[in-house]
Amino acid sequence: MAASHTTAPTMYDQASSSSARDAAVAFVGRAVDDTAERLPTIDRDAMQLILLLHRVTNAVVYDLESTVHRPAGWSWSAFRAVFTLWISGPLEPSRLAEQSGMSRQAVSALAKTLEADGLVERRTAPRDARSVLLSLTDAGADRLEDVFLRHNRREAEWAGVLDTDERRTLARLLAKLADAAHDPWVNHRF
Repeated sequence: MAASHTTAPTMYDQASSSSARDAAVAFVGRAVDDTAERLPTIDRDAMQLILLLHRVTNAVVYDLESTVHRPAGWSWSAFRAVFTLWISGPLEPSRLAEQSGMSRQAVSALAKTLEADGLVERRTAPRDARSVLLSLTDAGADRLEDVFLRHNRREAEWAGVLDTDERRTLARLLAKLADAAHDPWVNHRF
């Protein structure tokens, strides 16, 4: 039988009592408190940072996908692939996977769907006839530009929670974490 753990109310508990929307934040606080009680040597700040980062990322991605991308007729993954091709130009599937943060298998399956939808085309790579390049069609570029305007309006709503200095500080700190993702101690997909 599991032991019952109770802790004194934290700022997270107080936030959650004001609104159901704060339940995710309340869970993070409770998870950090309960874990620290059970495993006192944990780094509470690191745990809180990563849990919050993960929860906020999931919330933003879900919101963008459900309010912008699904109504536009494609998935978050399709948007990432098309956006990456729009920014980078034609790419080999392995480079598209790397730049978009998807697996090669996911890109391979997605490319077939995007090609069938007329948004992406495959061409033989000019320097190696055994390789293919994926590129946007004109219809793919037009669709991306239309959808991205809605996407960016939603990004602005999320960013609007912060003032200008907070946005810049958070962007700087996230860039620092992104740089750390290339350190040798981090496992890499590619």
